Amino acid sequence: MKNTQRYLALDVLRGLTIATMITVNNPGSWRYIYPPLEHSKWNGCTPTDLVFPFFLFVVGVSMFFSFSKYNNTLNRDSLLRIGKRTLLIFLIGLFLNSFPQWLTNYSTLRILGVLQRIALAYGIGAIIVLSVKPKLLPYICGGILLVYWGLIWFLGGPDPYSLQGNITSVFDSAILGTAHMYTGFGIPFDPEGFFSTIPAIGTVIIGYQTGKLIRSTNRDVLPLKLLSWGVAAVIAGYAWGQLFPINKPIWSSSYVLYSAGWAMLVLSLFIWLIDIKEWKGWTKPFVVFGMNPLFLFAFAGIWAKTLTRIKIGADPQYATSLYNWIYETIFAPIGGNTFGSLLFALTHIVIFWFIGYILYKKNIFIKV
Repeated sequence: MKNTQRYLALDVLRGLTIATMITVNNPGSWRYIYPPLEHSKWNGCTPTDLVFPFFLFVVGVSMFFSFSKYNNTLNRDSLLRIGKRTLLIFLIGLFLNSFPQWLTNYSTLRILGVLQRIALAYGIGAIIVLSVKPKLLPYICGGILLVYWGLIWFLGGPDPYSLQGNITSVFDSAILGTAHMYTGFGIPFDPEGFFSTIPAIGTVIIGYQTGKLIRSTNRDVLPLKLLSWGVAAVIAGYAWGQLFPINKPIWSSSYVLYSAGWAMLVLSLFIWLIDIKEWKGWTKPFVVFGMNPLFLFAFAGIWAKTLTRIKIGADPQYATSLYNWIYETIFAPIGGNTFGSLLFALTHIVIFWFIGYILYKKNIFIKV
């Protein structure tokens, strides 16, 4: 039975994901973070490691419905929309990396990032799902994940899944140059690099297929069907992880299945709670975030960078950033180092929720 109902659960999942992304990106101090709010050092998967693939999954689900007006086919209009949106999101990400532009050393500017990966995975994923027969998509997605595994294994070093041995850095440095890559791992290695975007396209395709499942399934049995597929994906990802470790930085194929499975599980729970049981009273804060997700994420990035650029103190040698000053002067004394760091992040959530709420009440939806 064809299901034409719009699900509030999808908006809530999108909003929850953006709110969590802002939270984990803005602790009061990176030295004081509760373990679930940290990324895995390399292999493994914390709750924080699920946030980014959840958003790409939601991008894929939303794509199925947004491209319905093009009959889910690739034509001049849909291709133009894909091209414009891909370019815009990529440029916004580049703008955030270089902000404030007048203080940036462009010789060492990082080219890629979260928004850039969203742009590329969306753009390439959209062209794939609209240009091939729907029945082929599961095989194409599986092929992408298997080919990526093969490339990582055959082209990598003695330990192809390690930080130093994986092929992604070699590929990305050849295109970007090491000066334009992320160095947070101690060496030039970009966790949002070009090469590891290949399996991220698979995350988008799985989301698109989930959107198709939602449209074609009766609402009464939809949560159970999503639950079944989610459990299967989590188990498959975990099992594959014994050979190809679950790893966010290289976006391993096992990580794609594992994280997408958890996304389906959460979505199935939300659909059951919100759209079937109609327990909607708690959803409004997340709906607000879900209506302008990329705008709020980008604005949060600009806000944090602005706070870190403003210096407090007359002596430049001992001056601290306004970001650190707020944490150390207000939040650390209130809650201690770690809880104060979390309070700092949650305060940002409240601030950006109010911004989102104003836009929501005025029916202003900034489409990116």
